[in-house]
Amino acid sequence: MRVDVRVRPGASRTRVGGAFGDRLVVAVTARAVDGAATEAALAAVADAFGVRRRHVRLVTGATSRDKTVEVDLPDADAAARLAALLGR
Repeated sequence: MRVDVRVRPGASRTRVGGAFGDRLVVAVTARAVDGAATEAALAAVADAFGVRRRHVRLVTGATSRDKTVEVDLPDADAAARLAALLGR
């Protein structure tokens, strides 16, 4: 399943949840330097969806705050988890 996320680098703590428009908000403590925030965001998404890091892949947005990631999880499970994270 593909998930659109909005990354907020430099947060006081790592947190996944909430919405920015139709995107899932991923706040990470890592700064946006040399891809550190992107890697931290992918790890946070993997943790939030209950999968290993290798099951989350960046599709678009390597240097942008708006990213699309692909989570290897059955669509029904991923959709239910995404709805819970978005607060819907």
